[in-house]
Amino acid sequence: MFVRTLLATAVALASASAFAAAETYVIDPTHTQAEFTWSHFGFSNPSGNFDKIEGSITYDAADPAQSSVDVTIAIDSINTHVEKLDNHMKSPDIFDAAKYPTATFKSTKVEKAAGEGKFKVTGDLTIHGVTRSVVLDTTLNRAEEHPMKKVPAIGFDASTTIKRSDFGIDYLVPKVSDEIRIKITTEATVPKKDAG
Repeated sequence: MFVRTLLATAVALASASAFAAAETYVIDPTHTQAEFTWSHFGFSNPSGNFDKIEGSITYDAADPAQSSVDVTIAIDSINTHVEKLDNHMKSPDIFDAAKYPTATFKSTKVEKAAGEGKFKVTGDLTIHGVTRSVVLDTTLNRAEEHPMKKVPAIGFDASTTIKRSDFGIDYLVPKVSDEIRIKITTEATVPKKDAG
């Protein structure tokens, strides 16, 4: 009887550990946006976003410190809804997309923050060939089976503020703001395993 109980307990603990283990999700680019906003001579606060974002999120609900984020953004996918401005943003004045075609974010630390589903995600942000450590204030929106895809899914919102001059982009600073406010929303799913 004791042996059976011990075995049952071991199986239950193993199942619980498997359920709580870190899961890796692939970012869905059709439901992911990275929006940036700046002050234009103090008159207006335009915004733009990037249309091509890919990467992965590893999330461990039981031990958030084991979680991680790895994202790549195609600079030439910039979209401010003004073609002339898009082209200028890609030019050597600003992003220099021909020389630096991607921006990346790779997390170095994930920690719980005050509040339900709140995290601080610290990572290396590389823009314009320059890497700086930034902190994303992050909120877990939902983590459960996707109602349509029938696979594990997860969603987060995040925000941060950076100084573009820290990344060697100082065109018209300070008349056009150095501080850039960034808002991110993302949805990611676990890929379906191939049958067989």
